[in-house]
Amino acid sequence: MAAQDPFIGREILGGQFKILEKIGTGGMGSVYKASQPEMNRMVGVKILHPKLNARKDLVSRFRREARAMSHLTHPNTVRVLLYGELEDGSLYIIMEFLEGKNLNQLVRTEGPLAAARAIGILSQACGALDEAHKAGIIHRDLKPENIFVCQQGGIKDFAKVLDFGLAKVSERELRPGSIMLTQEGMVFGTPEFMSPEQAQGHTLTPASDIYSLAMILYEALTGKLPFEARGTMEFLQAQVLKKPIPLNSRVPGRTFSPELEAVLTKAMEKPVEARYGTATEFSAALEATLVNKSPSSRPNPLGQAVVPAVTHADQRGRDADPRAHAVEASGPTSGSNVRPAPAPSEHPPKAPSKGPPMAIIAFSCIAIGALLALVFMKFVK
Repeated sequence: MAAQDPFIGREILGGQFKILEKIGTGGMGSVYKASQPEMNRMVGVKILHPKLNARKDLVSRFRREARAMSHLTHPNTVRVLLYGELEDGSLYIIMEFLEGKNLNQLVRTEGPLAAARAIGILSQACGALDEAHKAGIIHRDLKPENIFVCQQGGIKDFAKVLDFGLAKVSERELRPGSIMLTQEGMVFGTPEFMSPEQAQGHTLTPASDIYSLAMILYEALTGKLPFEARGTMEFLQAQVLKKPIPLNSRVPGRTFSPELEAVLTKAMEKPVEARYGTATEFSAALEATLVNKSPSSRPNPLGQAVVPAVTHADQRGRDADPRAHAVEASGPTSGSNVRPAPAPSEHPPKAPSKGPPMAIIAFSCIAIGALLALVFMKFVK
């Protein structure tokens, strides 16, 4: 029989929080669901494995995650409420509690996502990453498990970017005495979603996270990765040397627009400078691939449906001839209830008379004036 987790049922931080159950575990720590009675809410508590407390490098990494995340305020980044050290020396991070599925679970249970839905989720992640990049933070471990999909504020498919435990931060984000774990030549992250430069231990830029996001989107759309590889070394080699399998060739019978394939291809280019410069740029390019889709399928940064704006010119055209707008909207289908506009007549009606020319009117006025002058002179005599 497995031993009872010593944290379950425990009250921490002077009774402010009570740990109820374990909801996840990883290489560095476990995540628990906990209640906060005073605030009448649930929270997530991440605790570093006690056996790792003696590892200064891992302790530094754990603290760095908390510090990095506490500086981020984007709605699509999981919120950090508190972090610190418990009475027994265990390190903790208290975060907002999320209910839903990560992107990996979503694709595994529901199958590959429709393009509009997948782009809506990834666009939100781009917003979170853009804020992090501007703050000098590179995630370095983006994968479907670290993009959580929930419902928030009445918005379905609300994305939250998780786990900045491997984040590369600028030196200004580090506390004095912190250990820099991102030295050139060191490789961290998940090989299946790792950029070529990260696989080679090179210095990373925001373009590395953009590459990983493109890999995640590719898998969300197809259920497969863009390379055929087995094991860590094969994936690392593929990231550096192989071209991705074209999106439209990955799954028989599943096709995507050429525009979407072009955007993903650019985001997964091997040279850093050939990719999109920022996460915002990548997001805008993705959303542009949906411009010609129906309004309900076009995402905005928070995943809400976007209704296209009606210009004054459009409105004037609809008011002037609603039948023409109906034909444009429905298309010339057989059995349509929209009657075609009448054919033009072979003998168009004559233009209305414009009246006598101005020159004739002026001449008539002059002649009448001369005649009146003669009559007046005769009368005077």
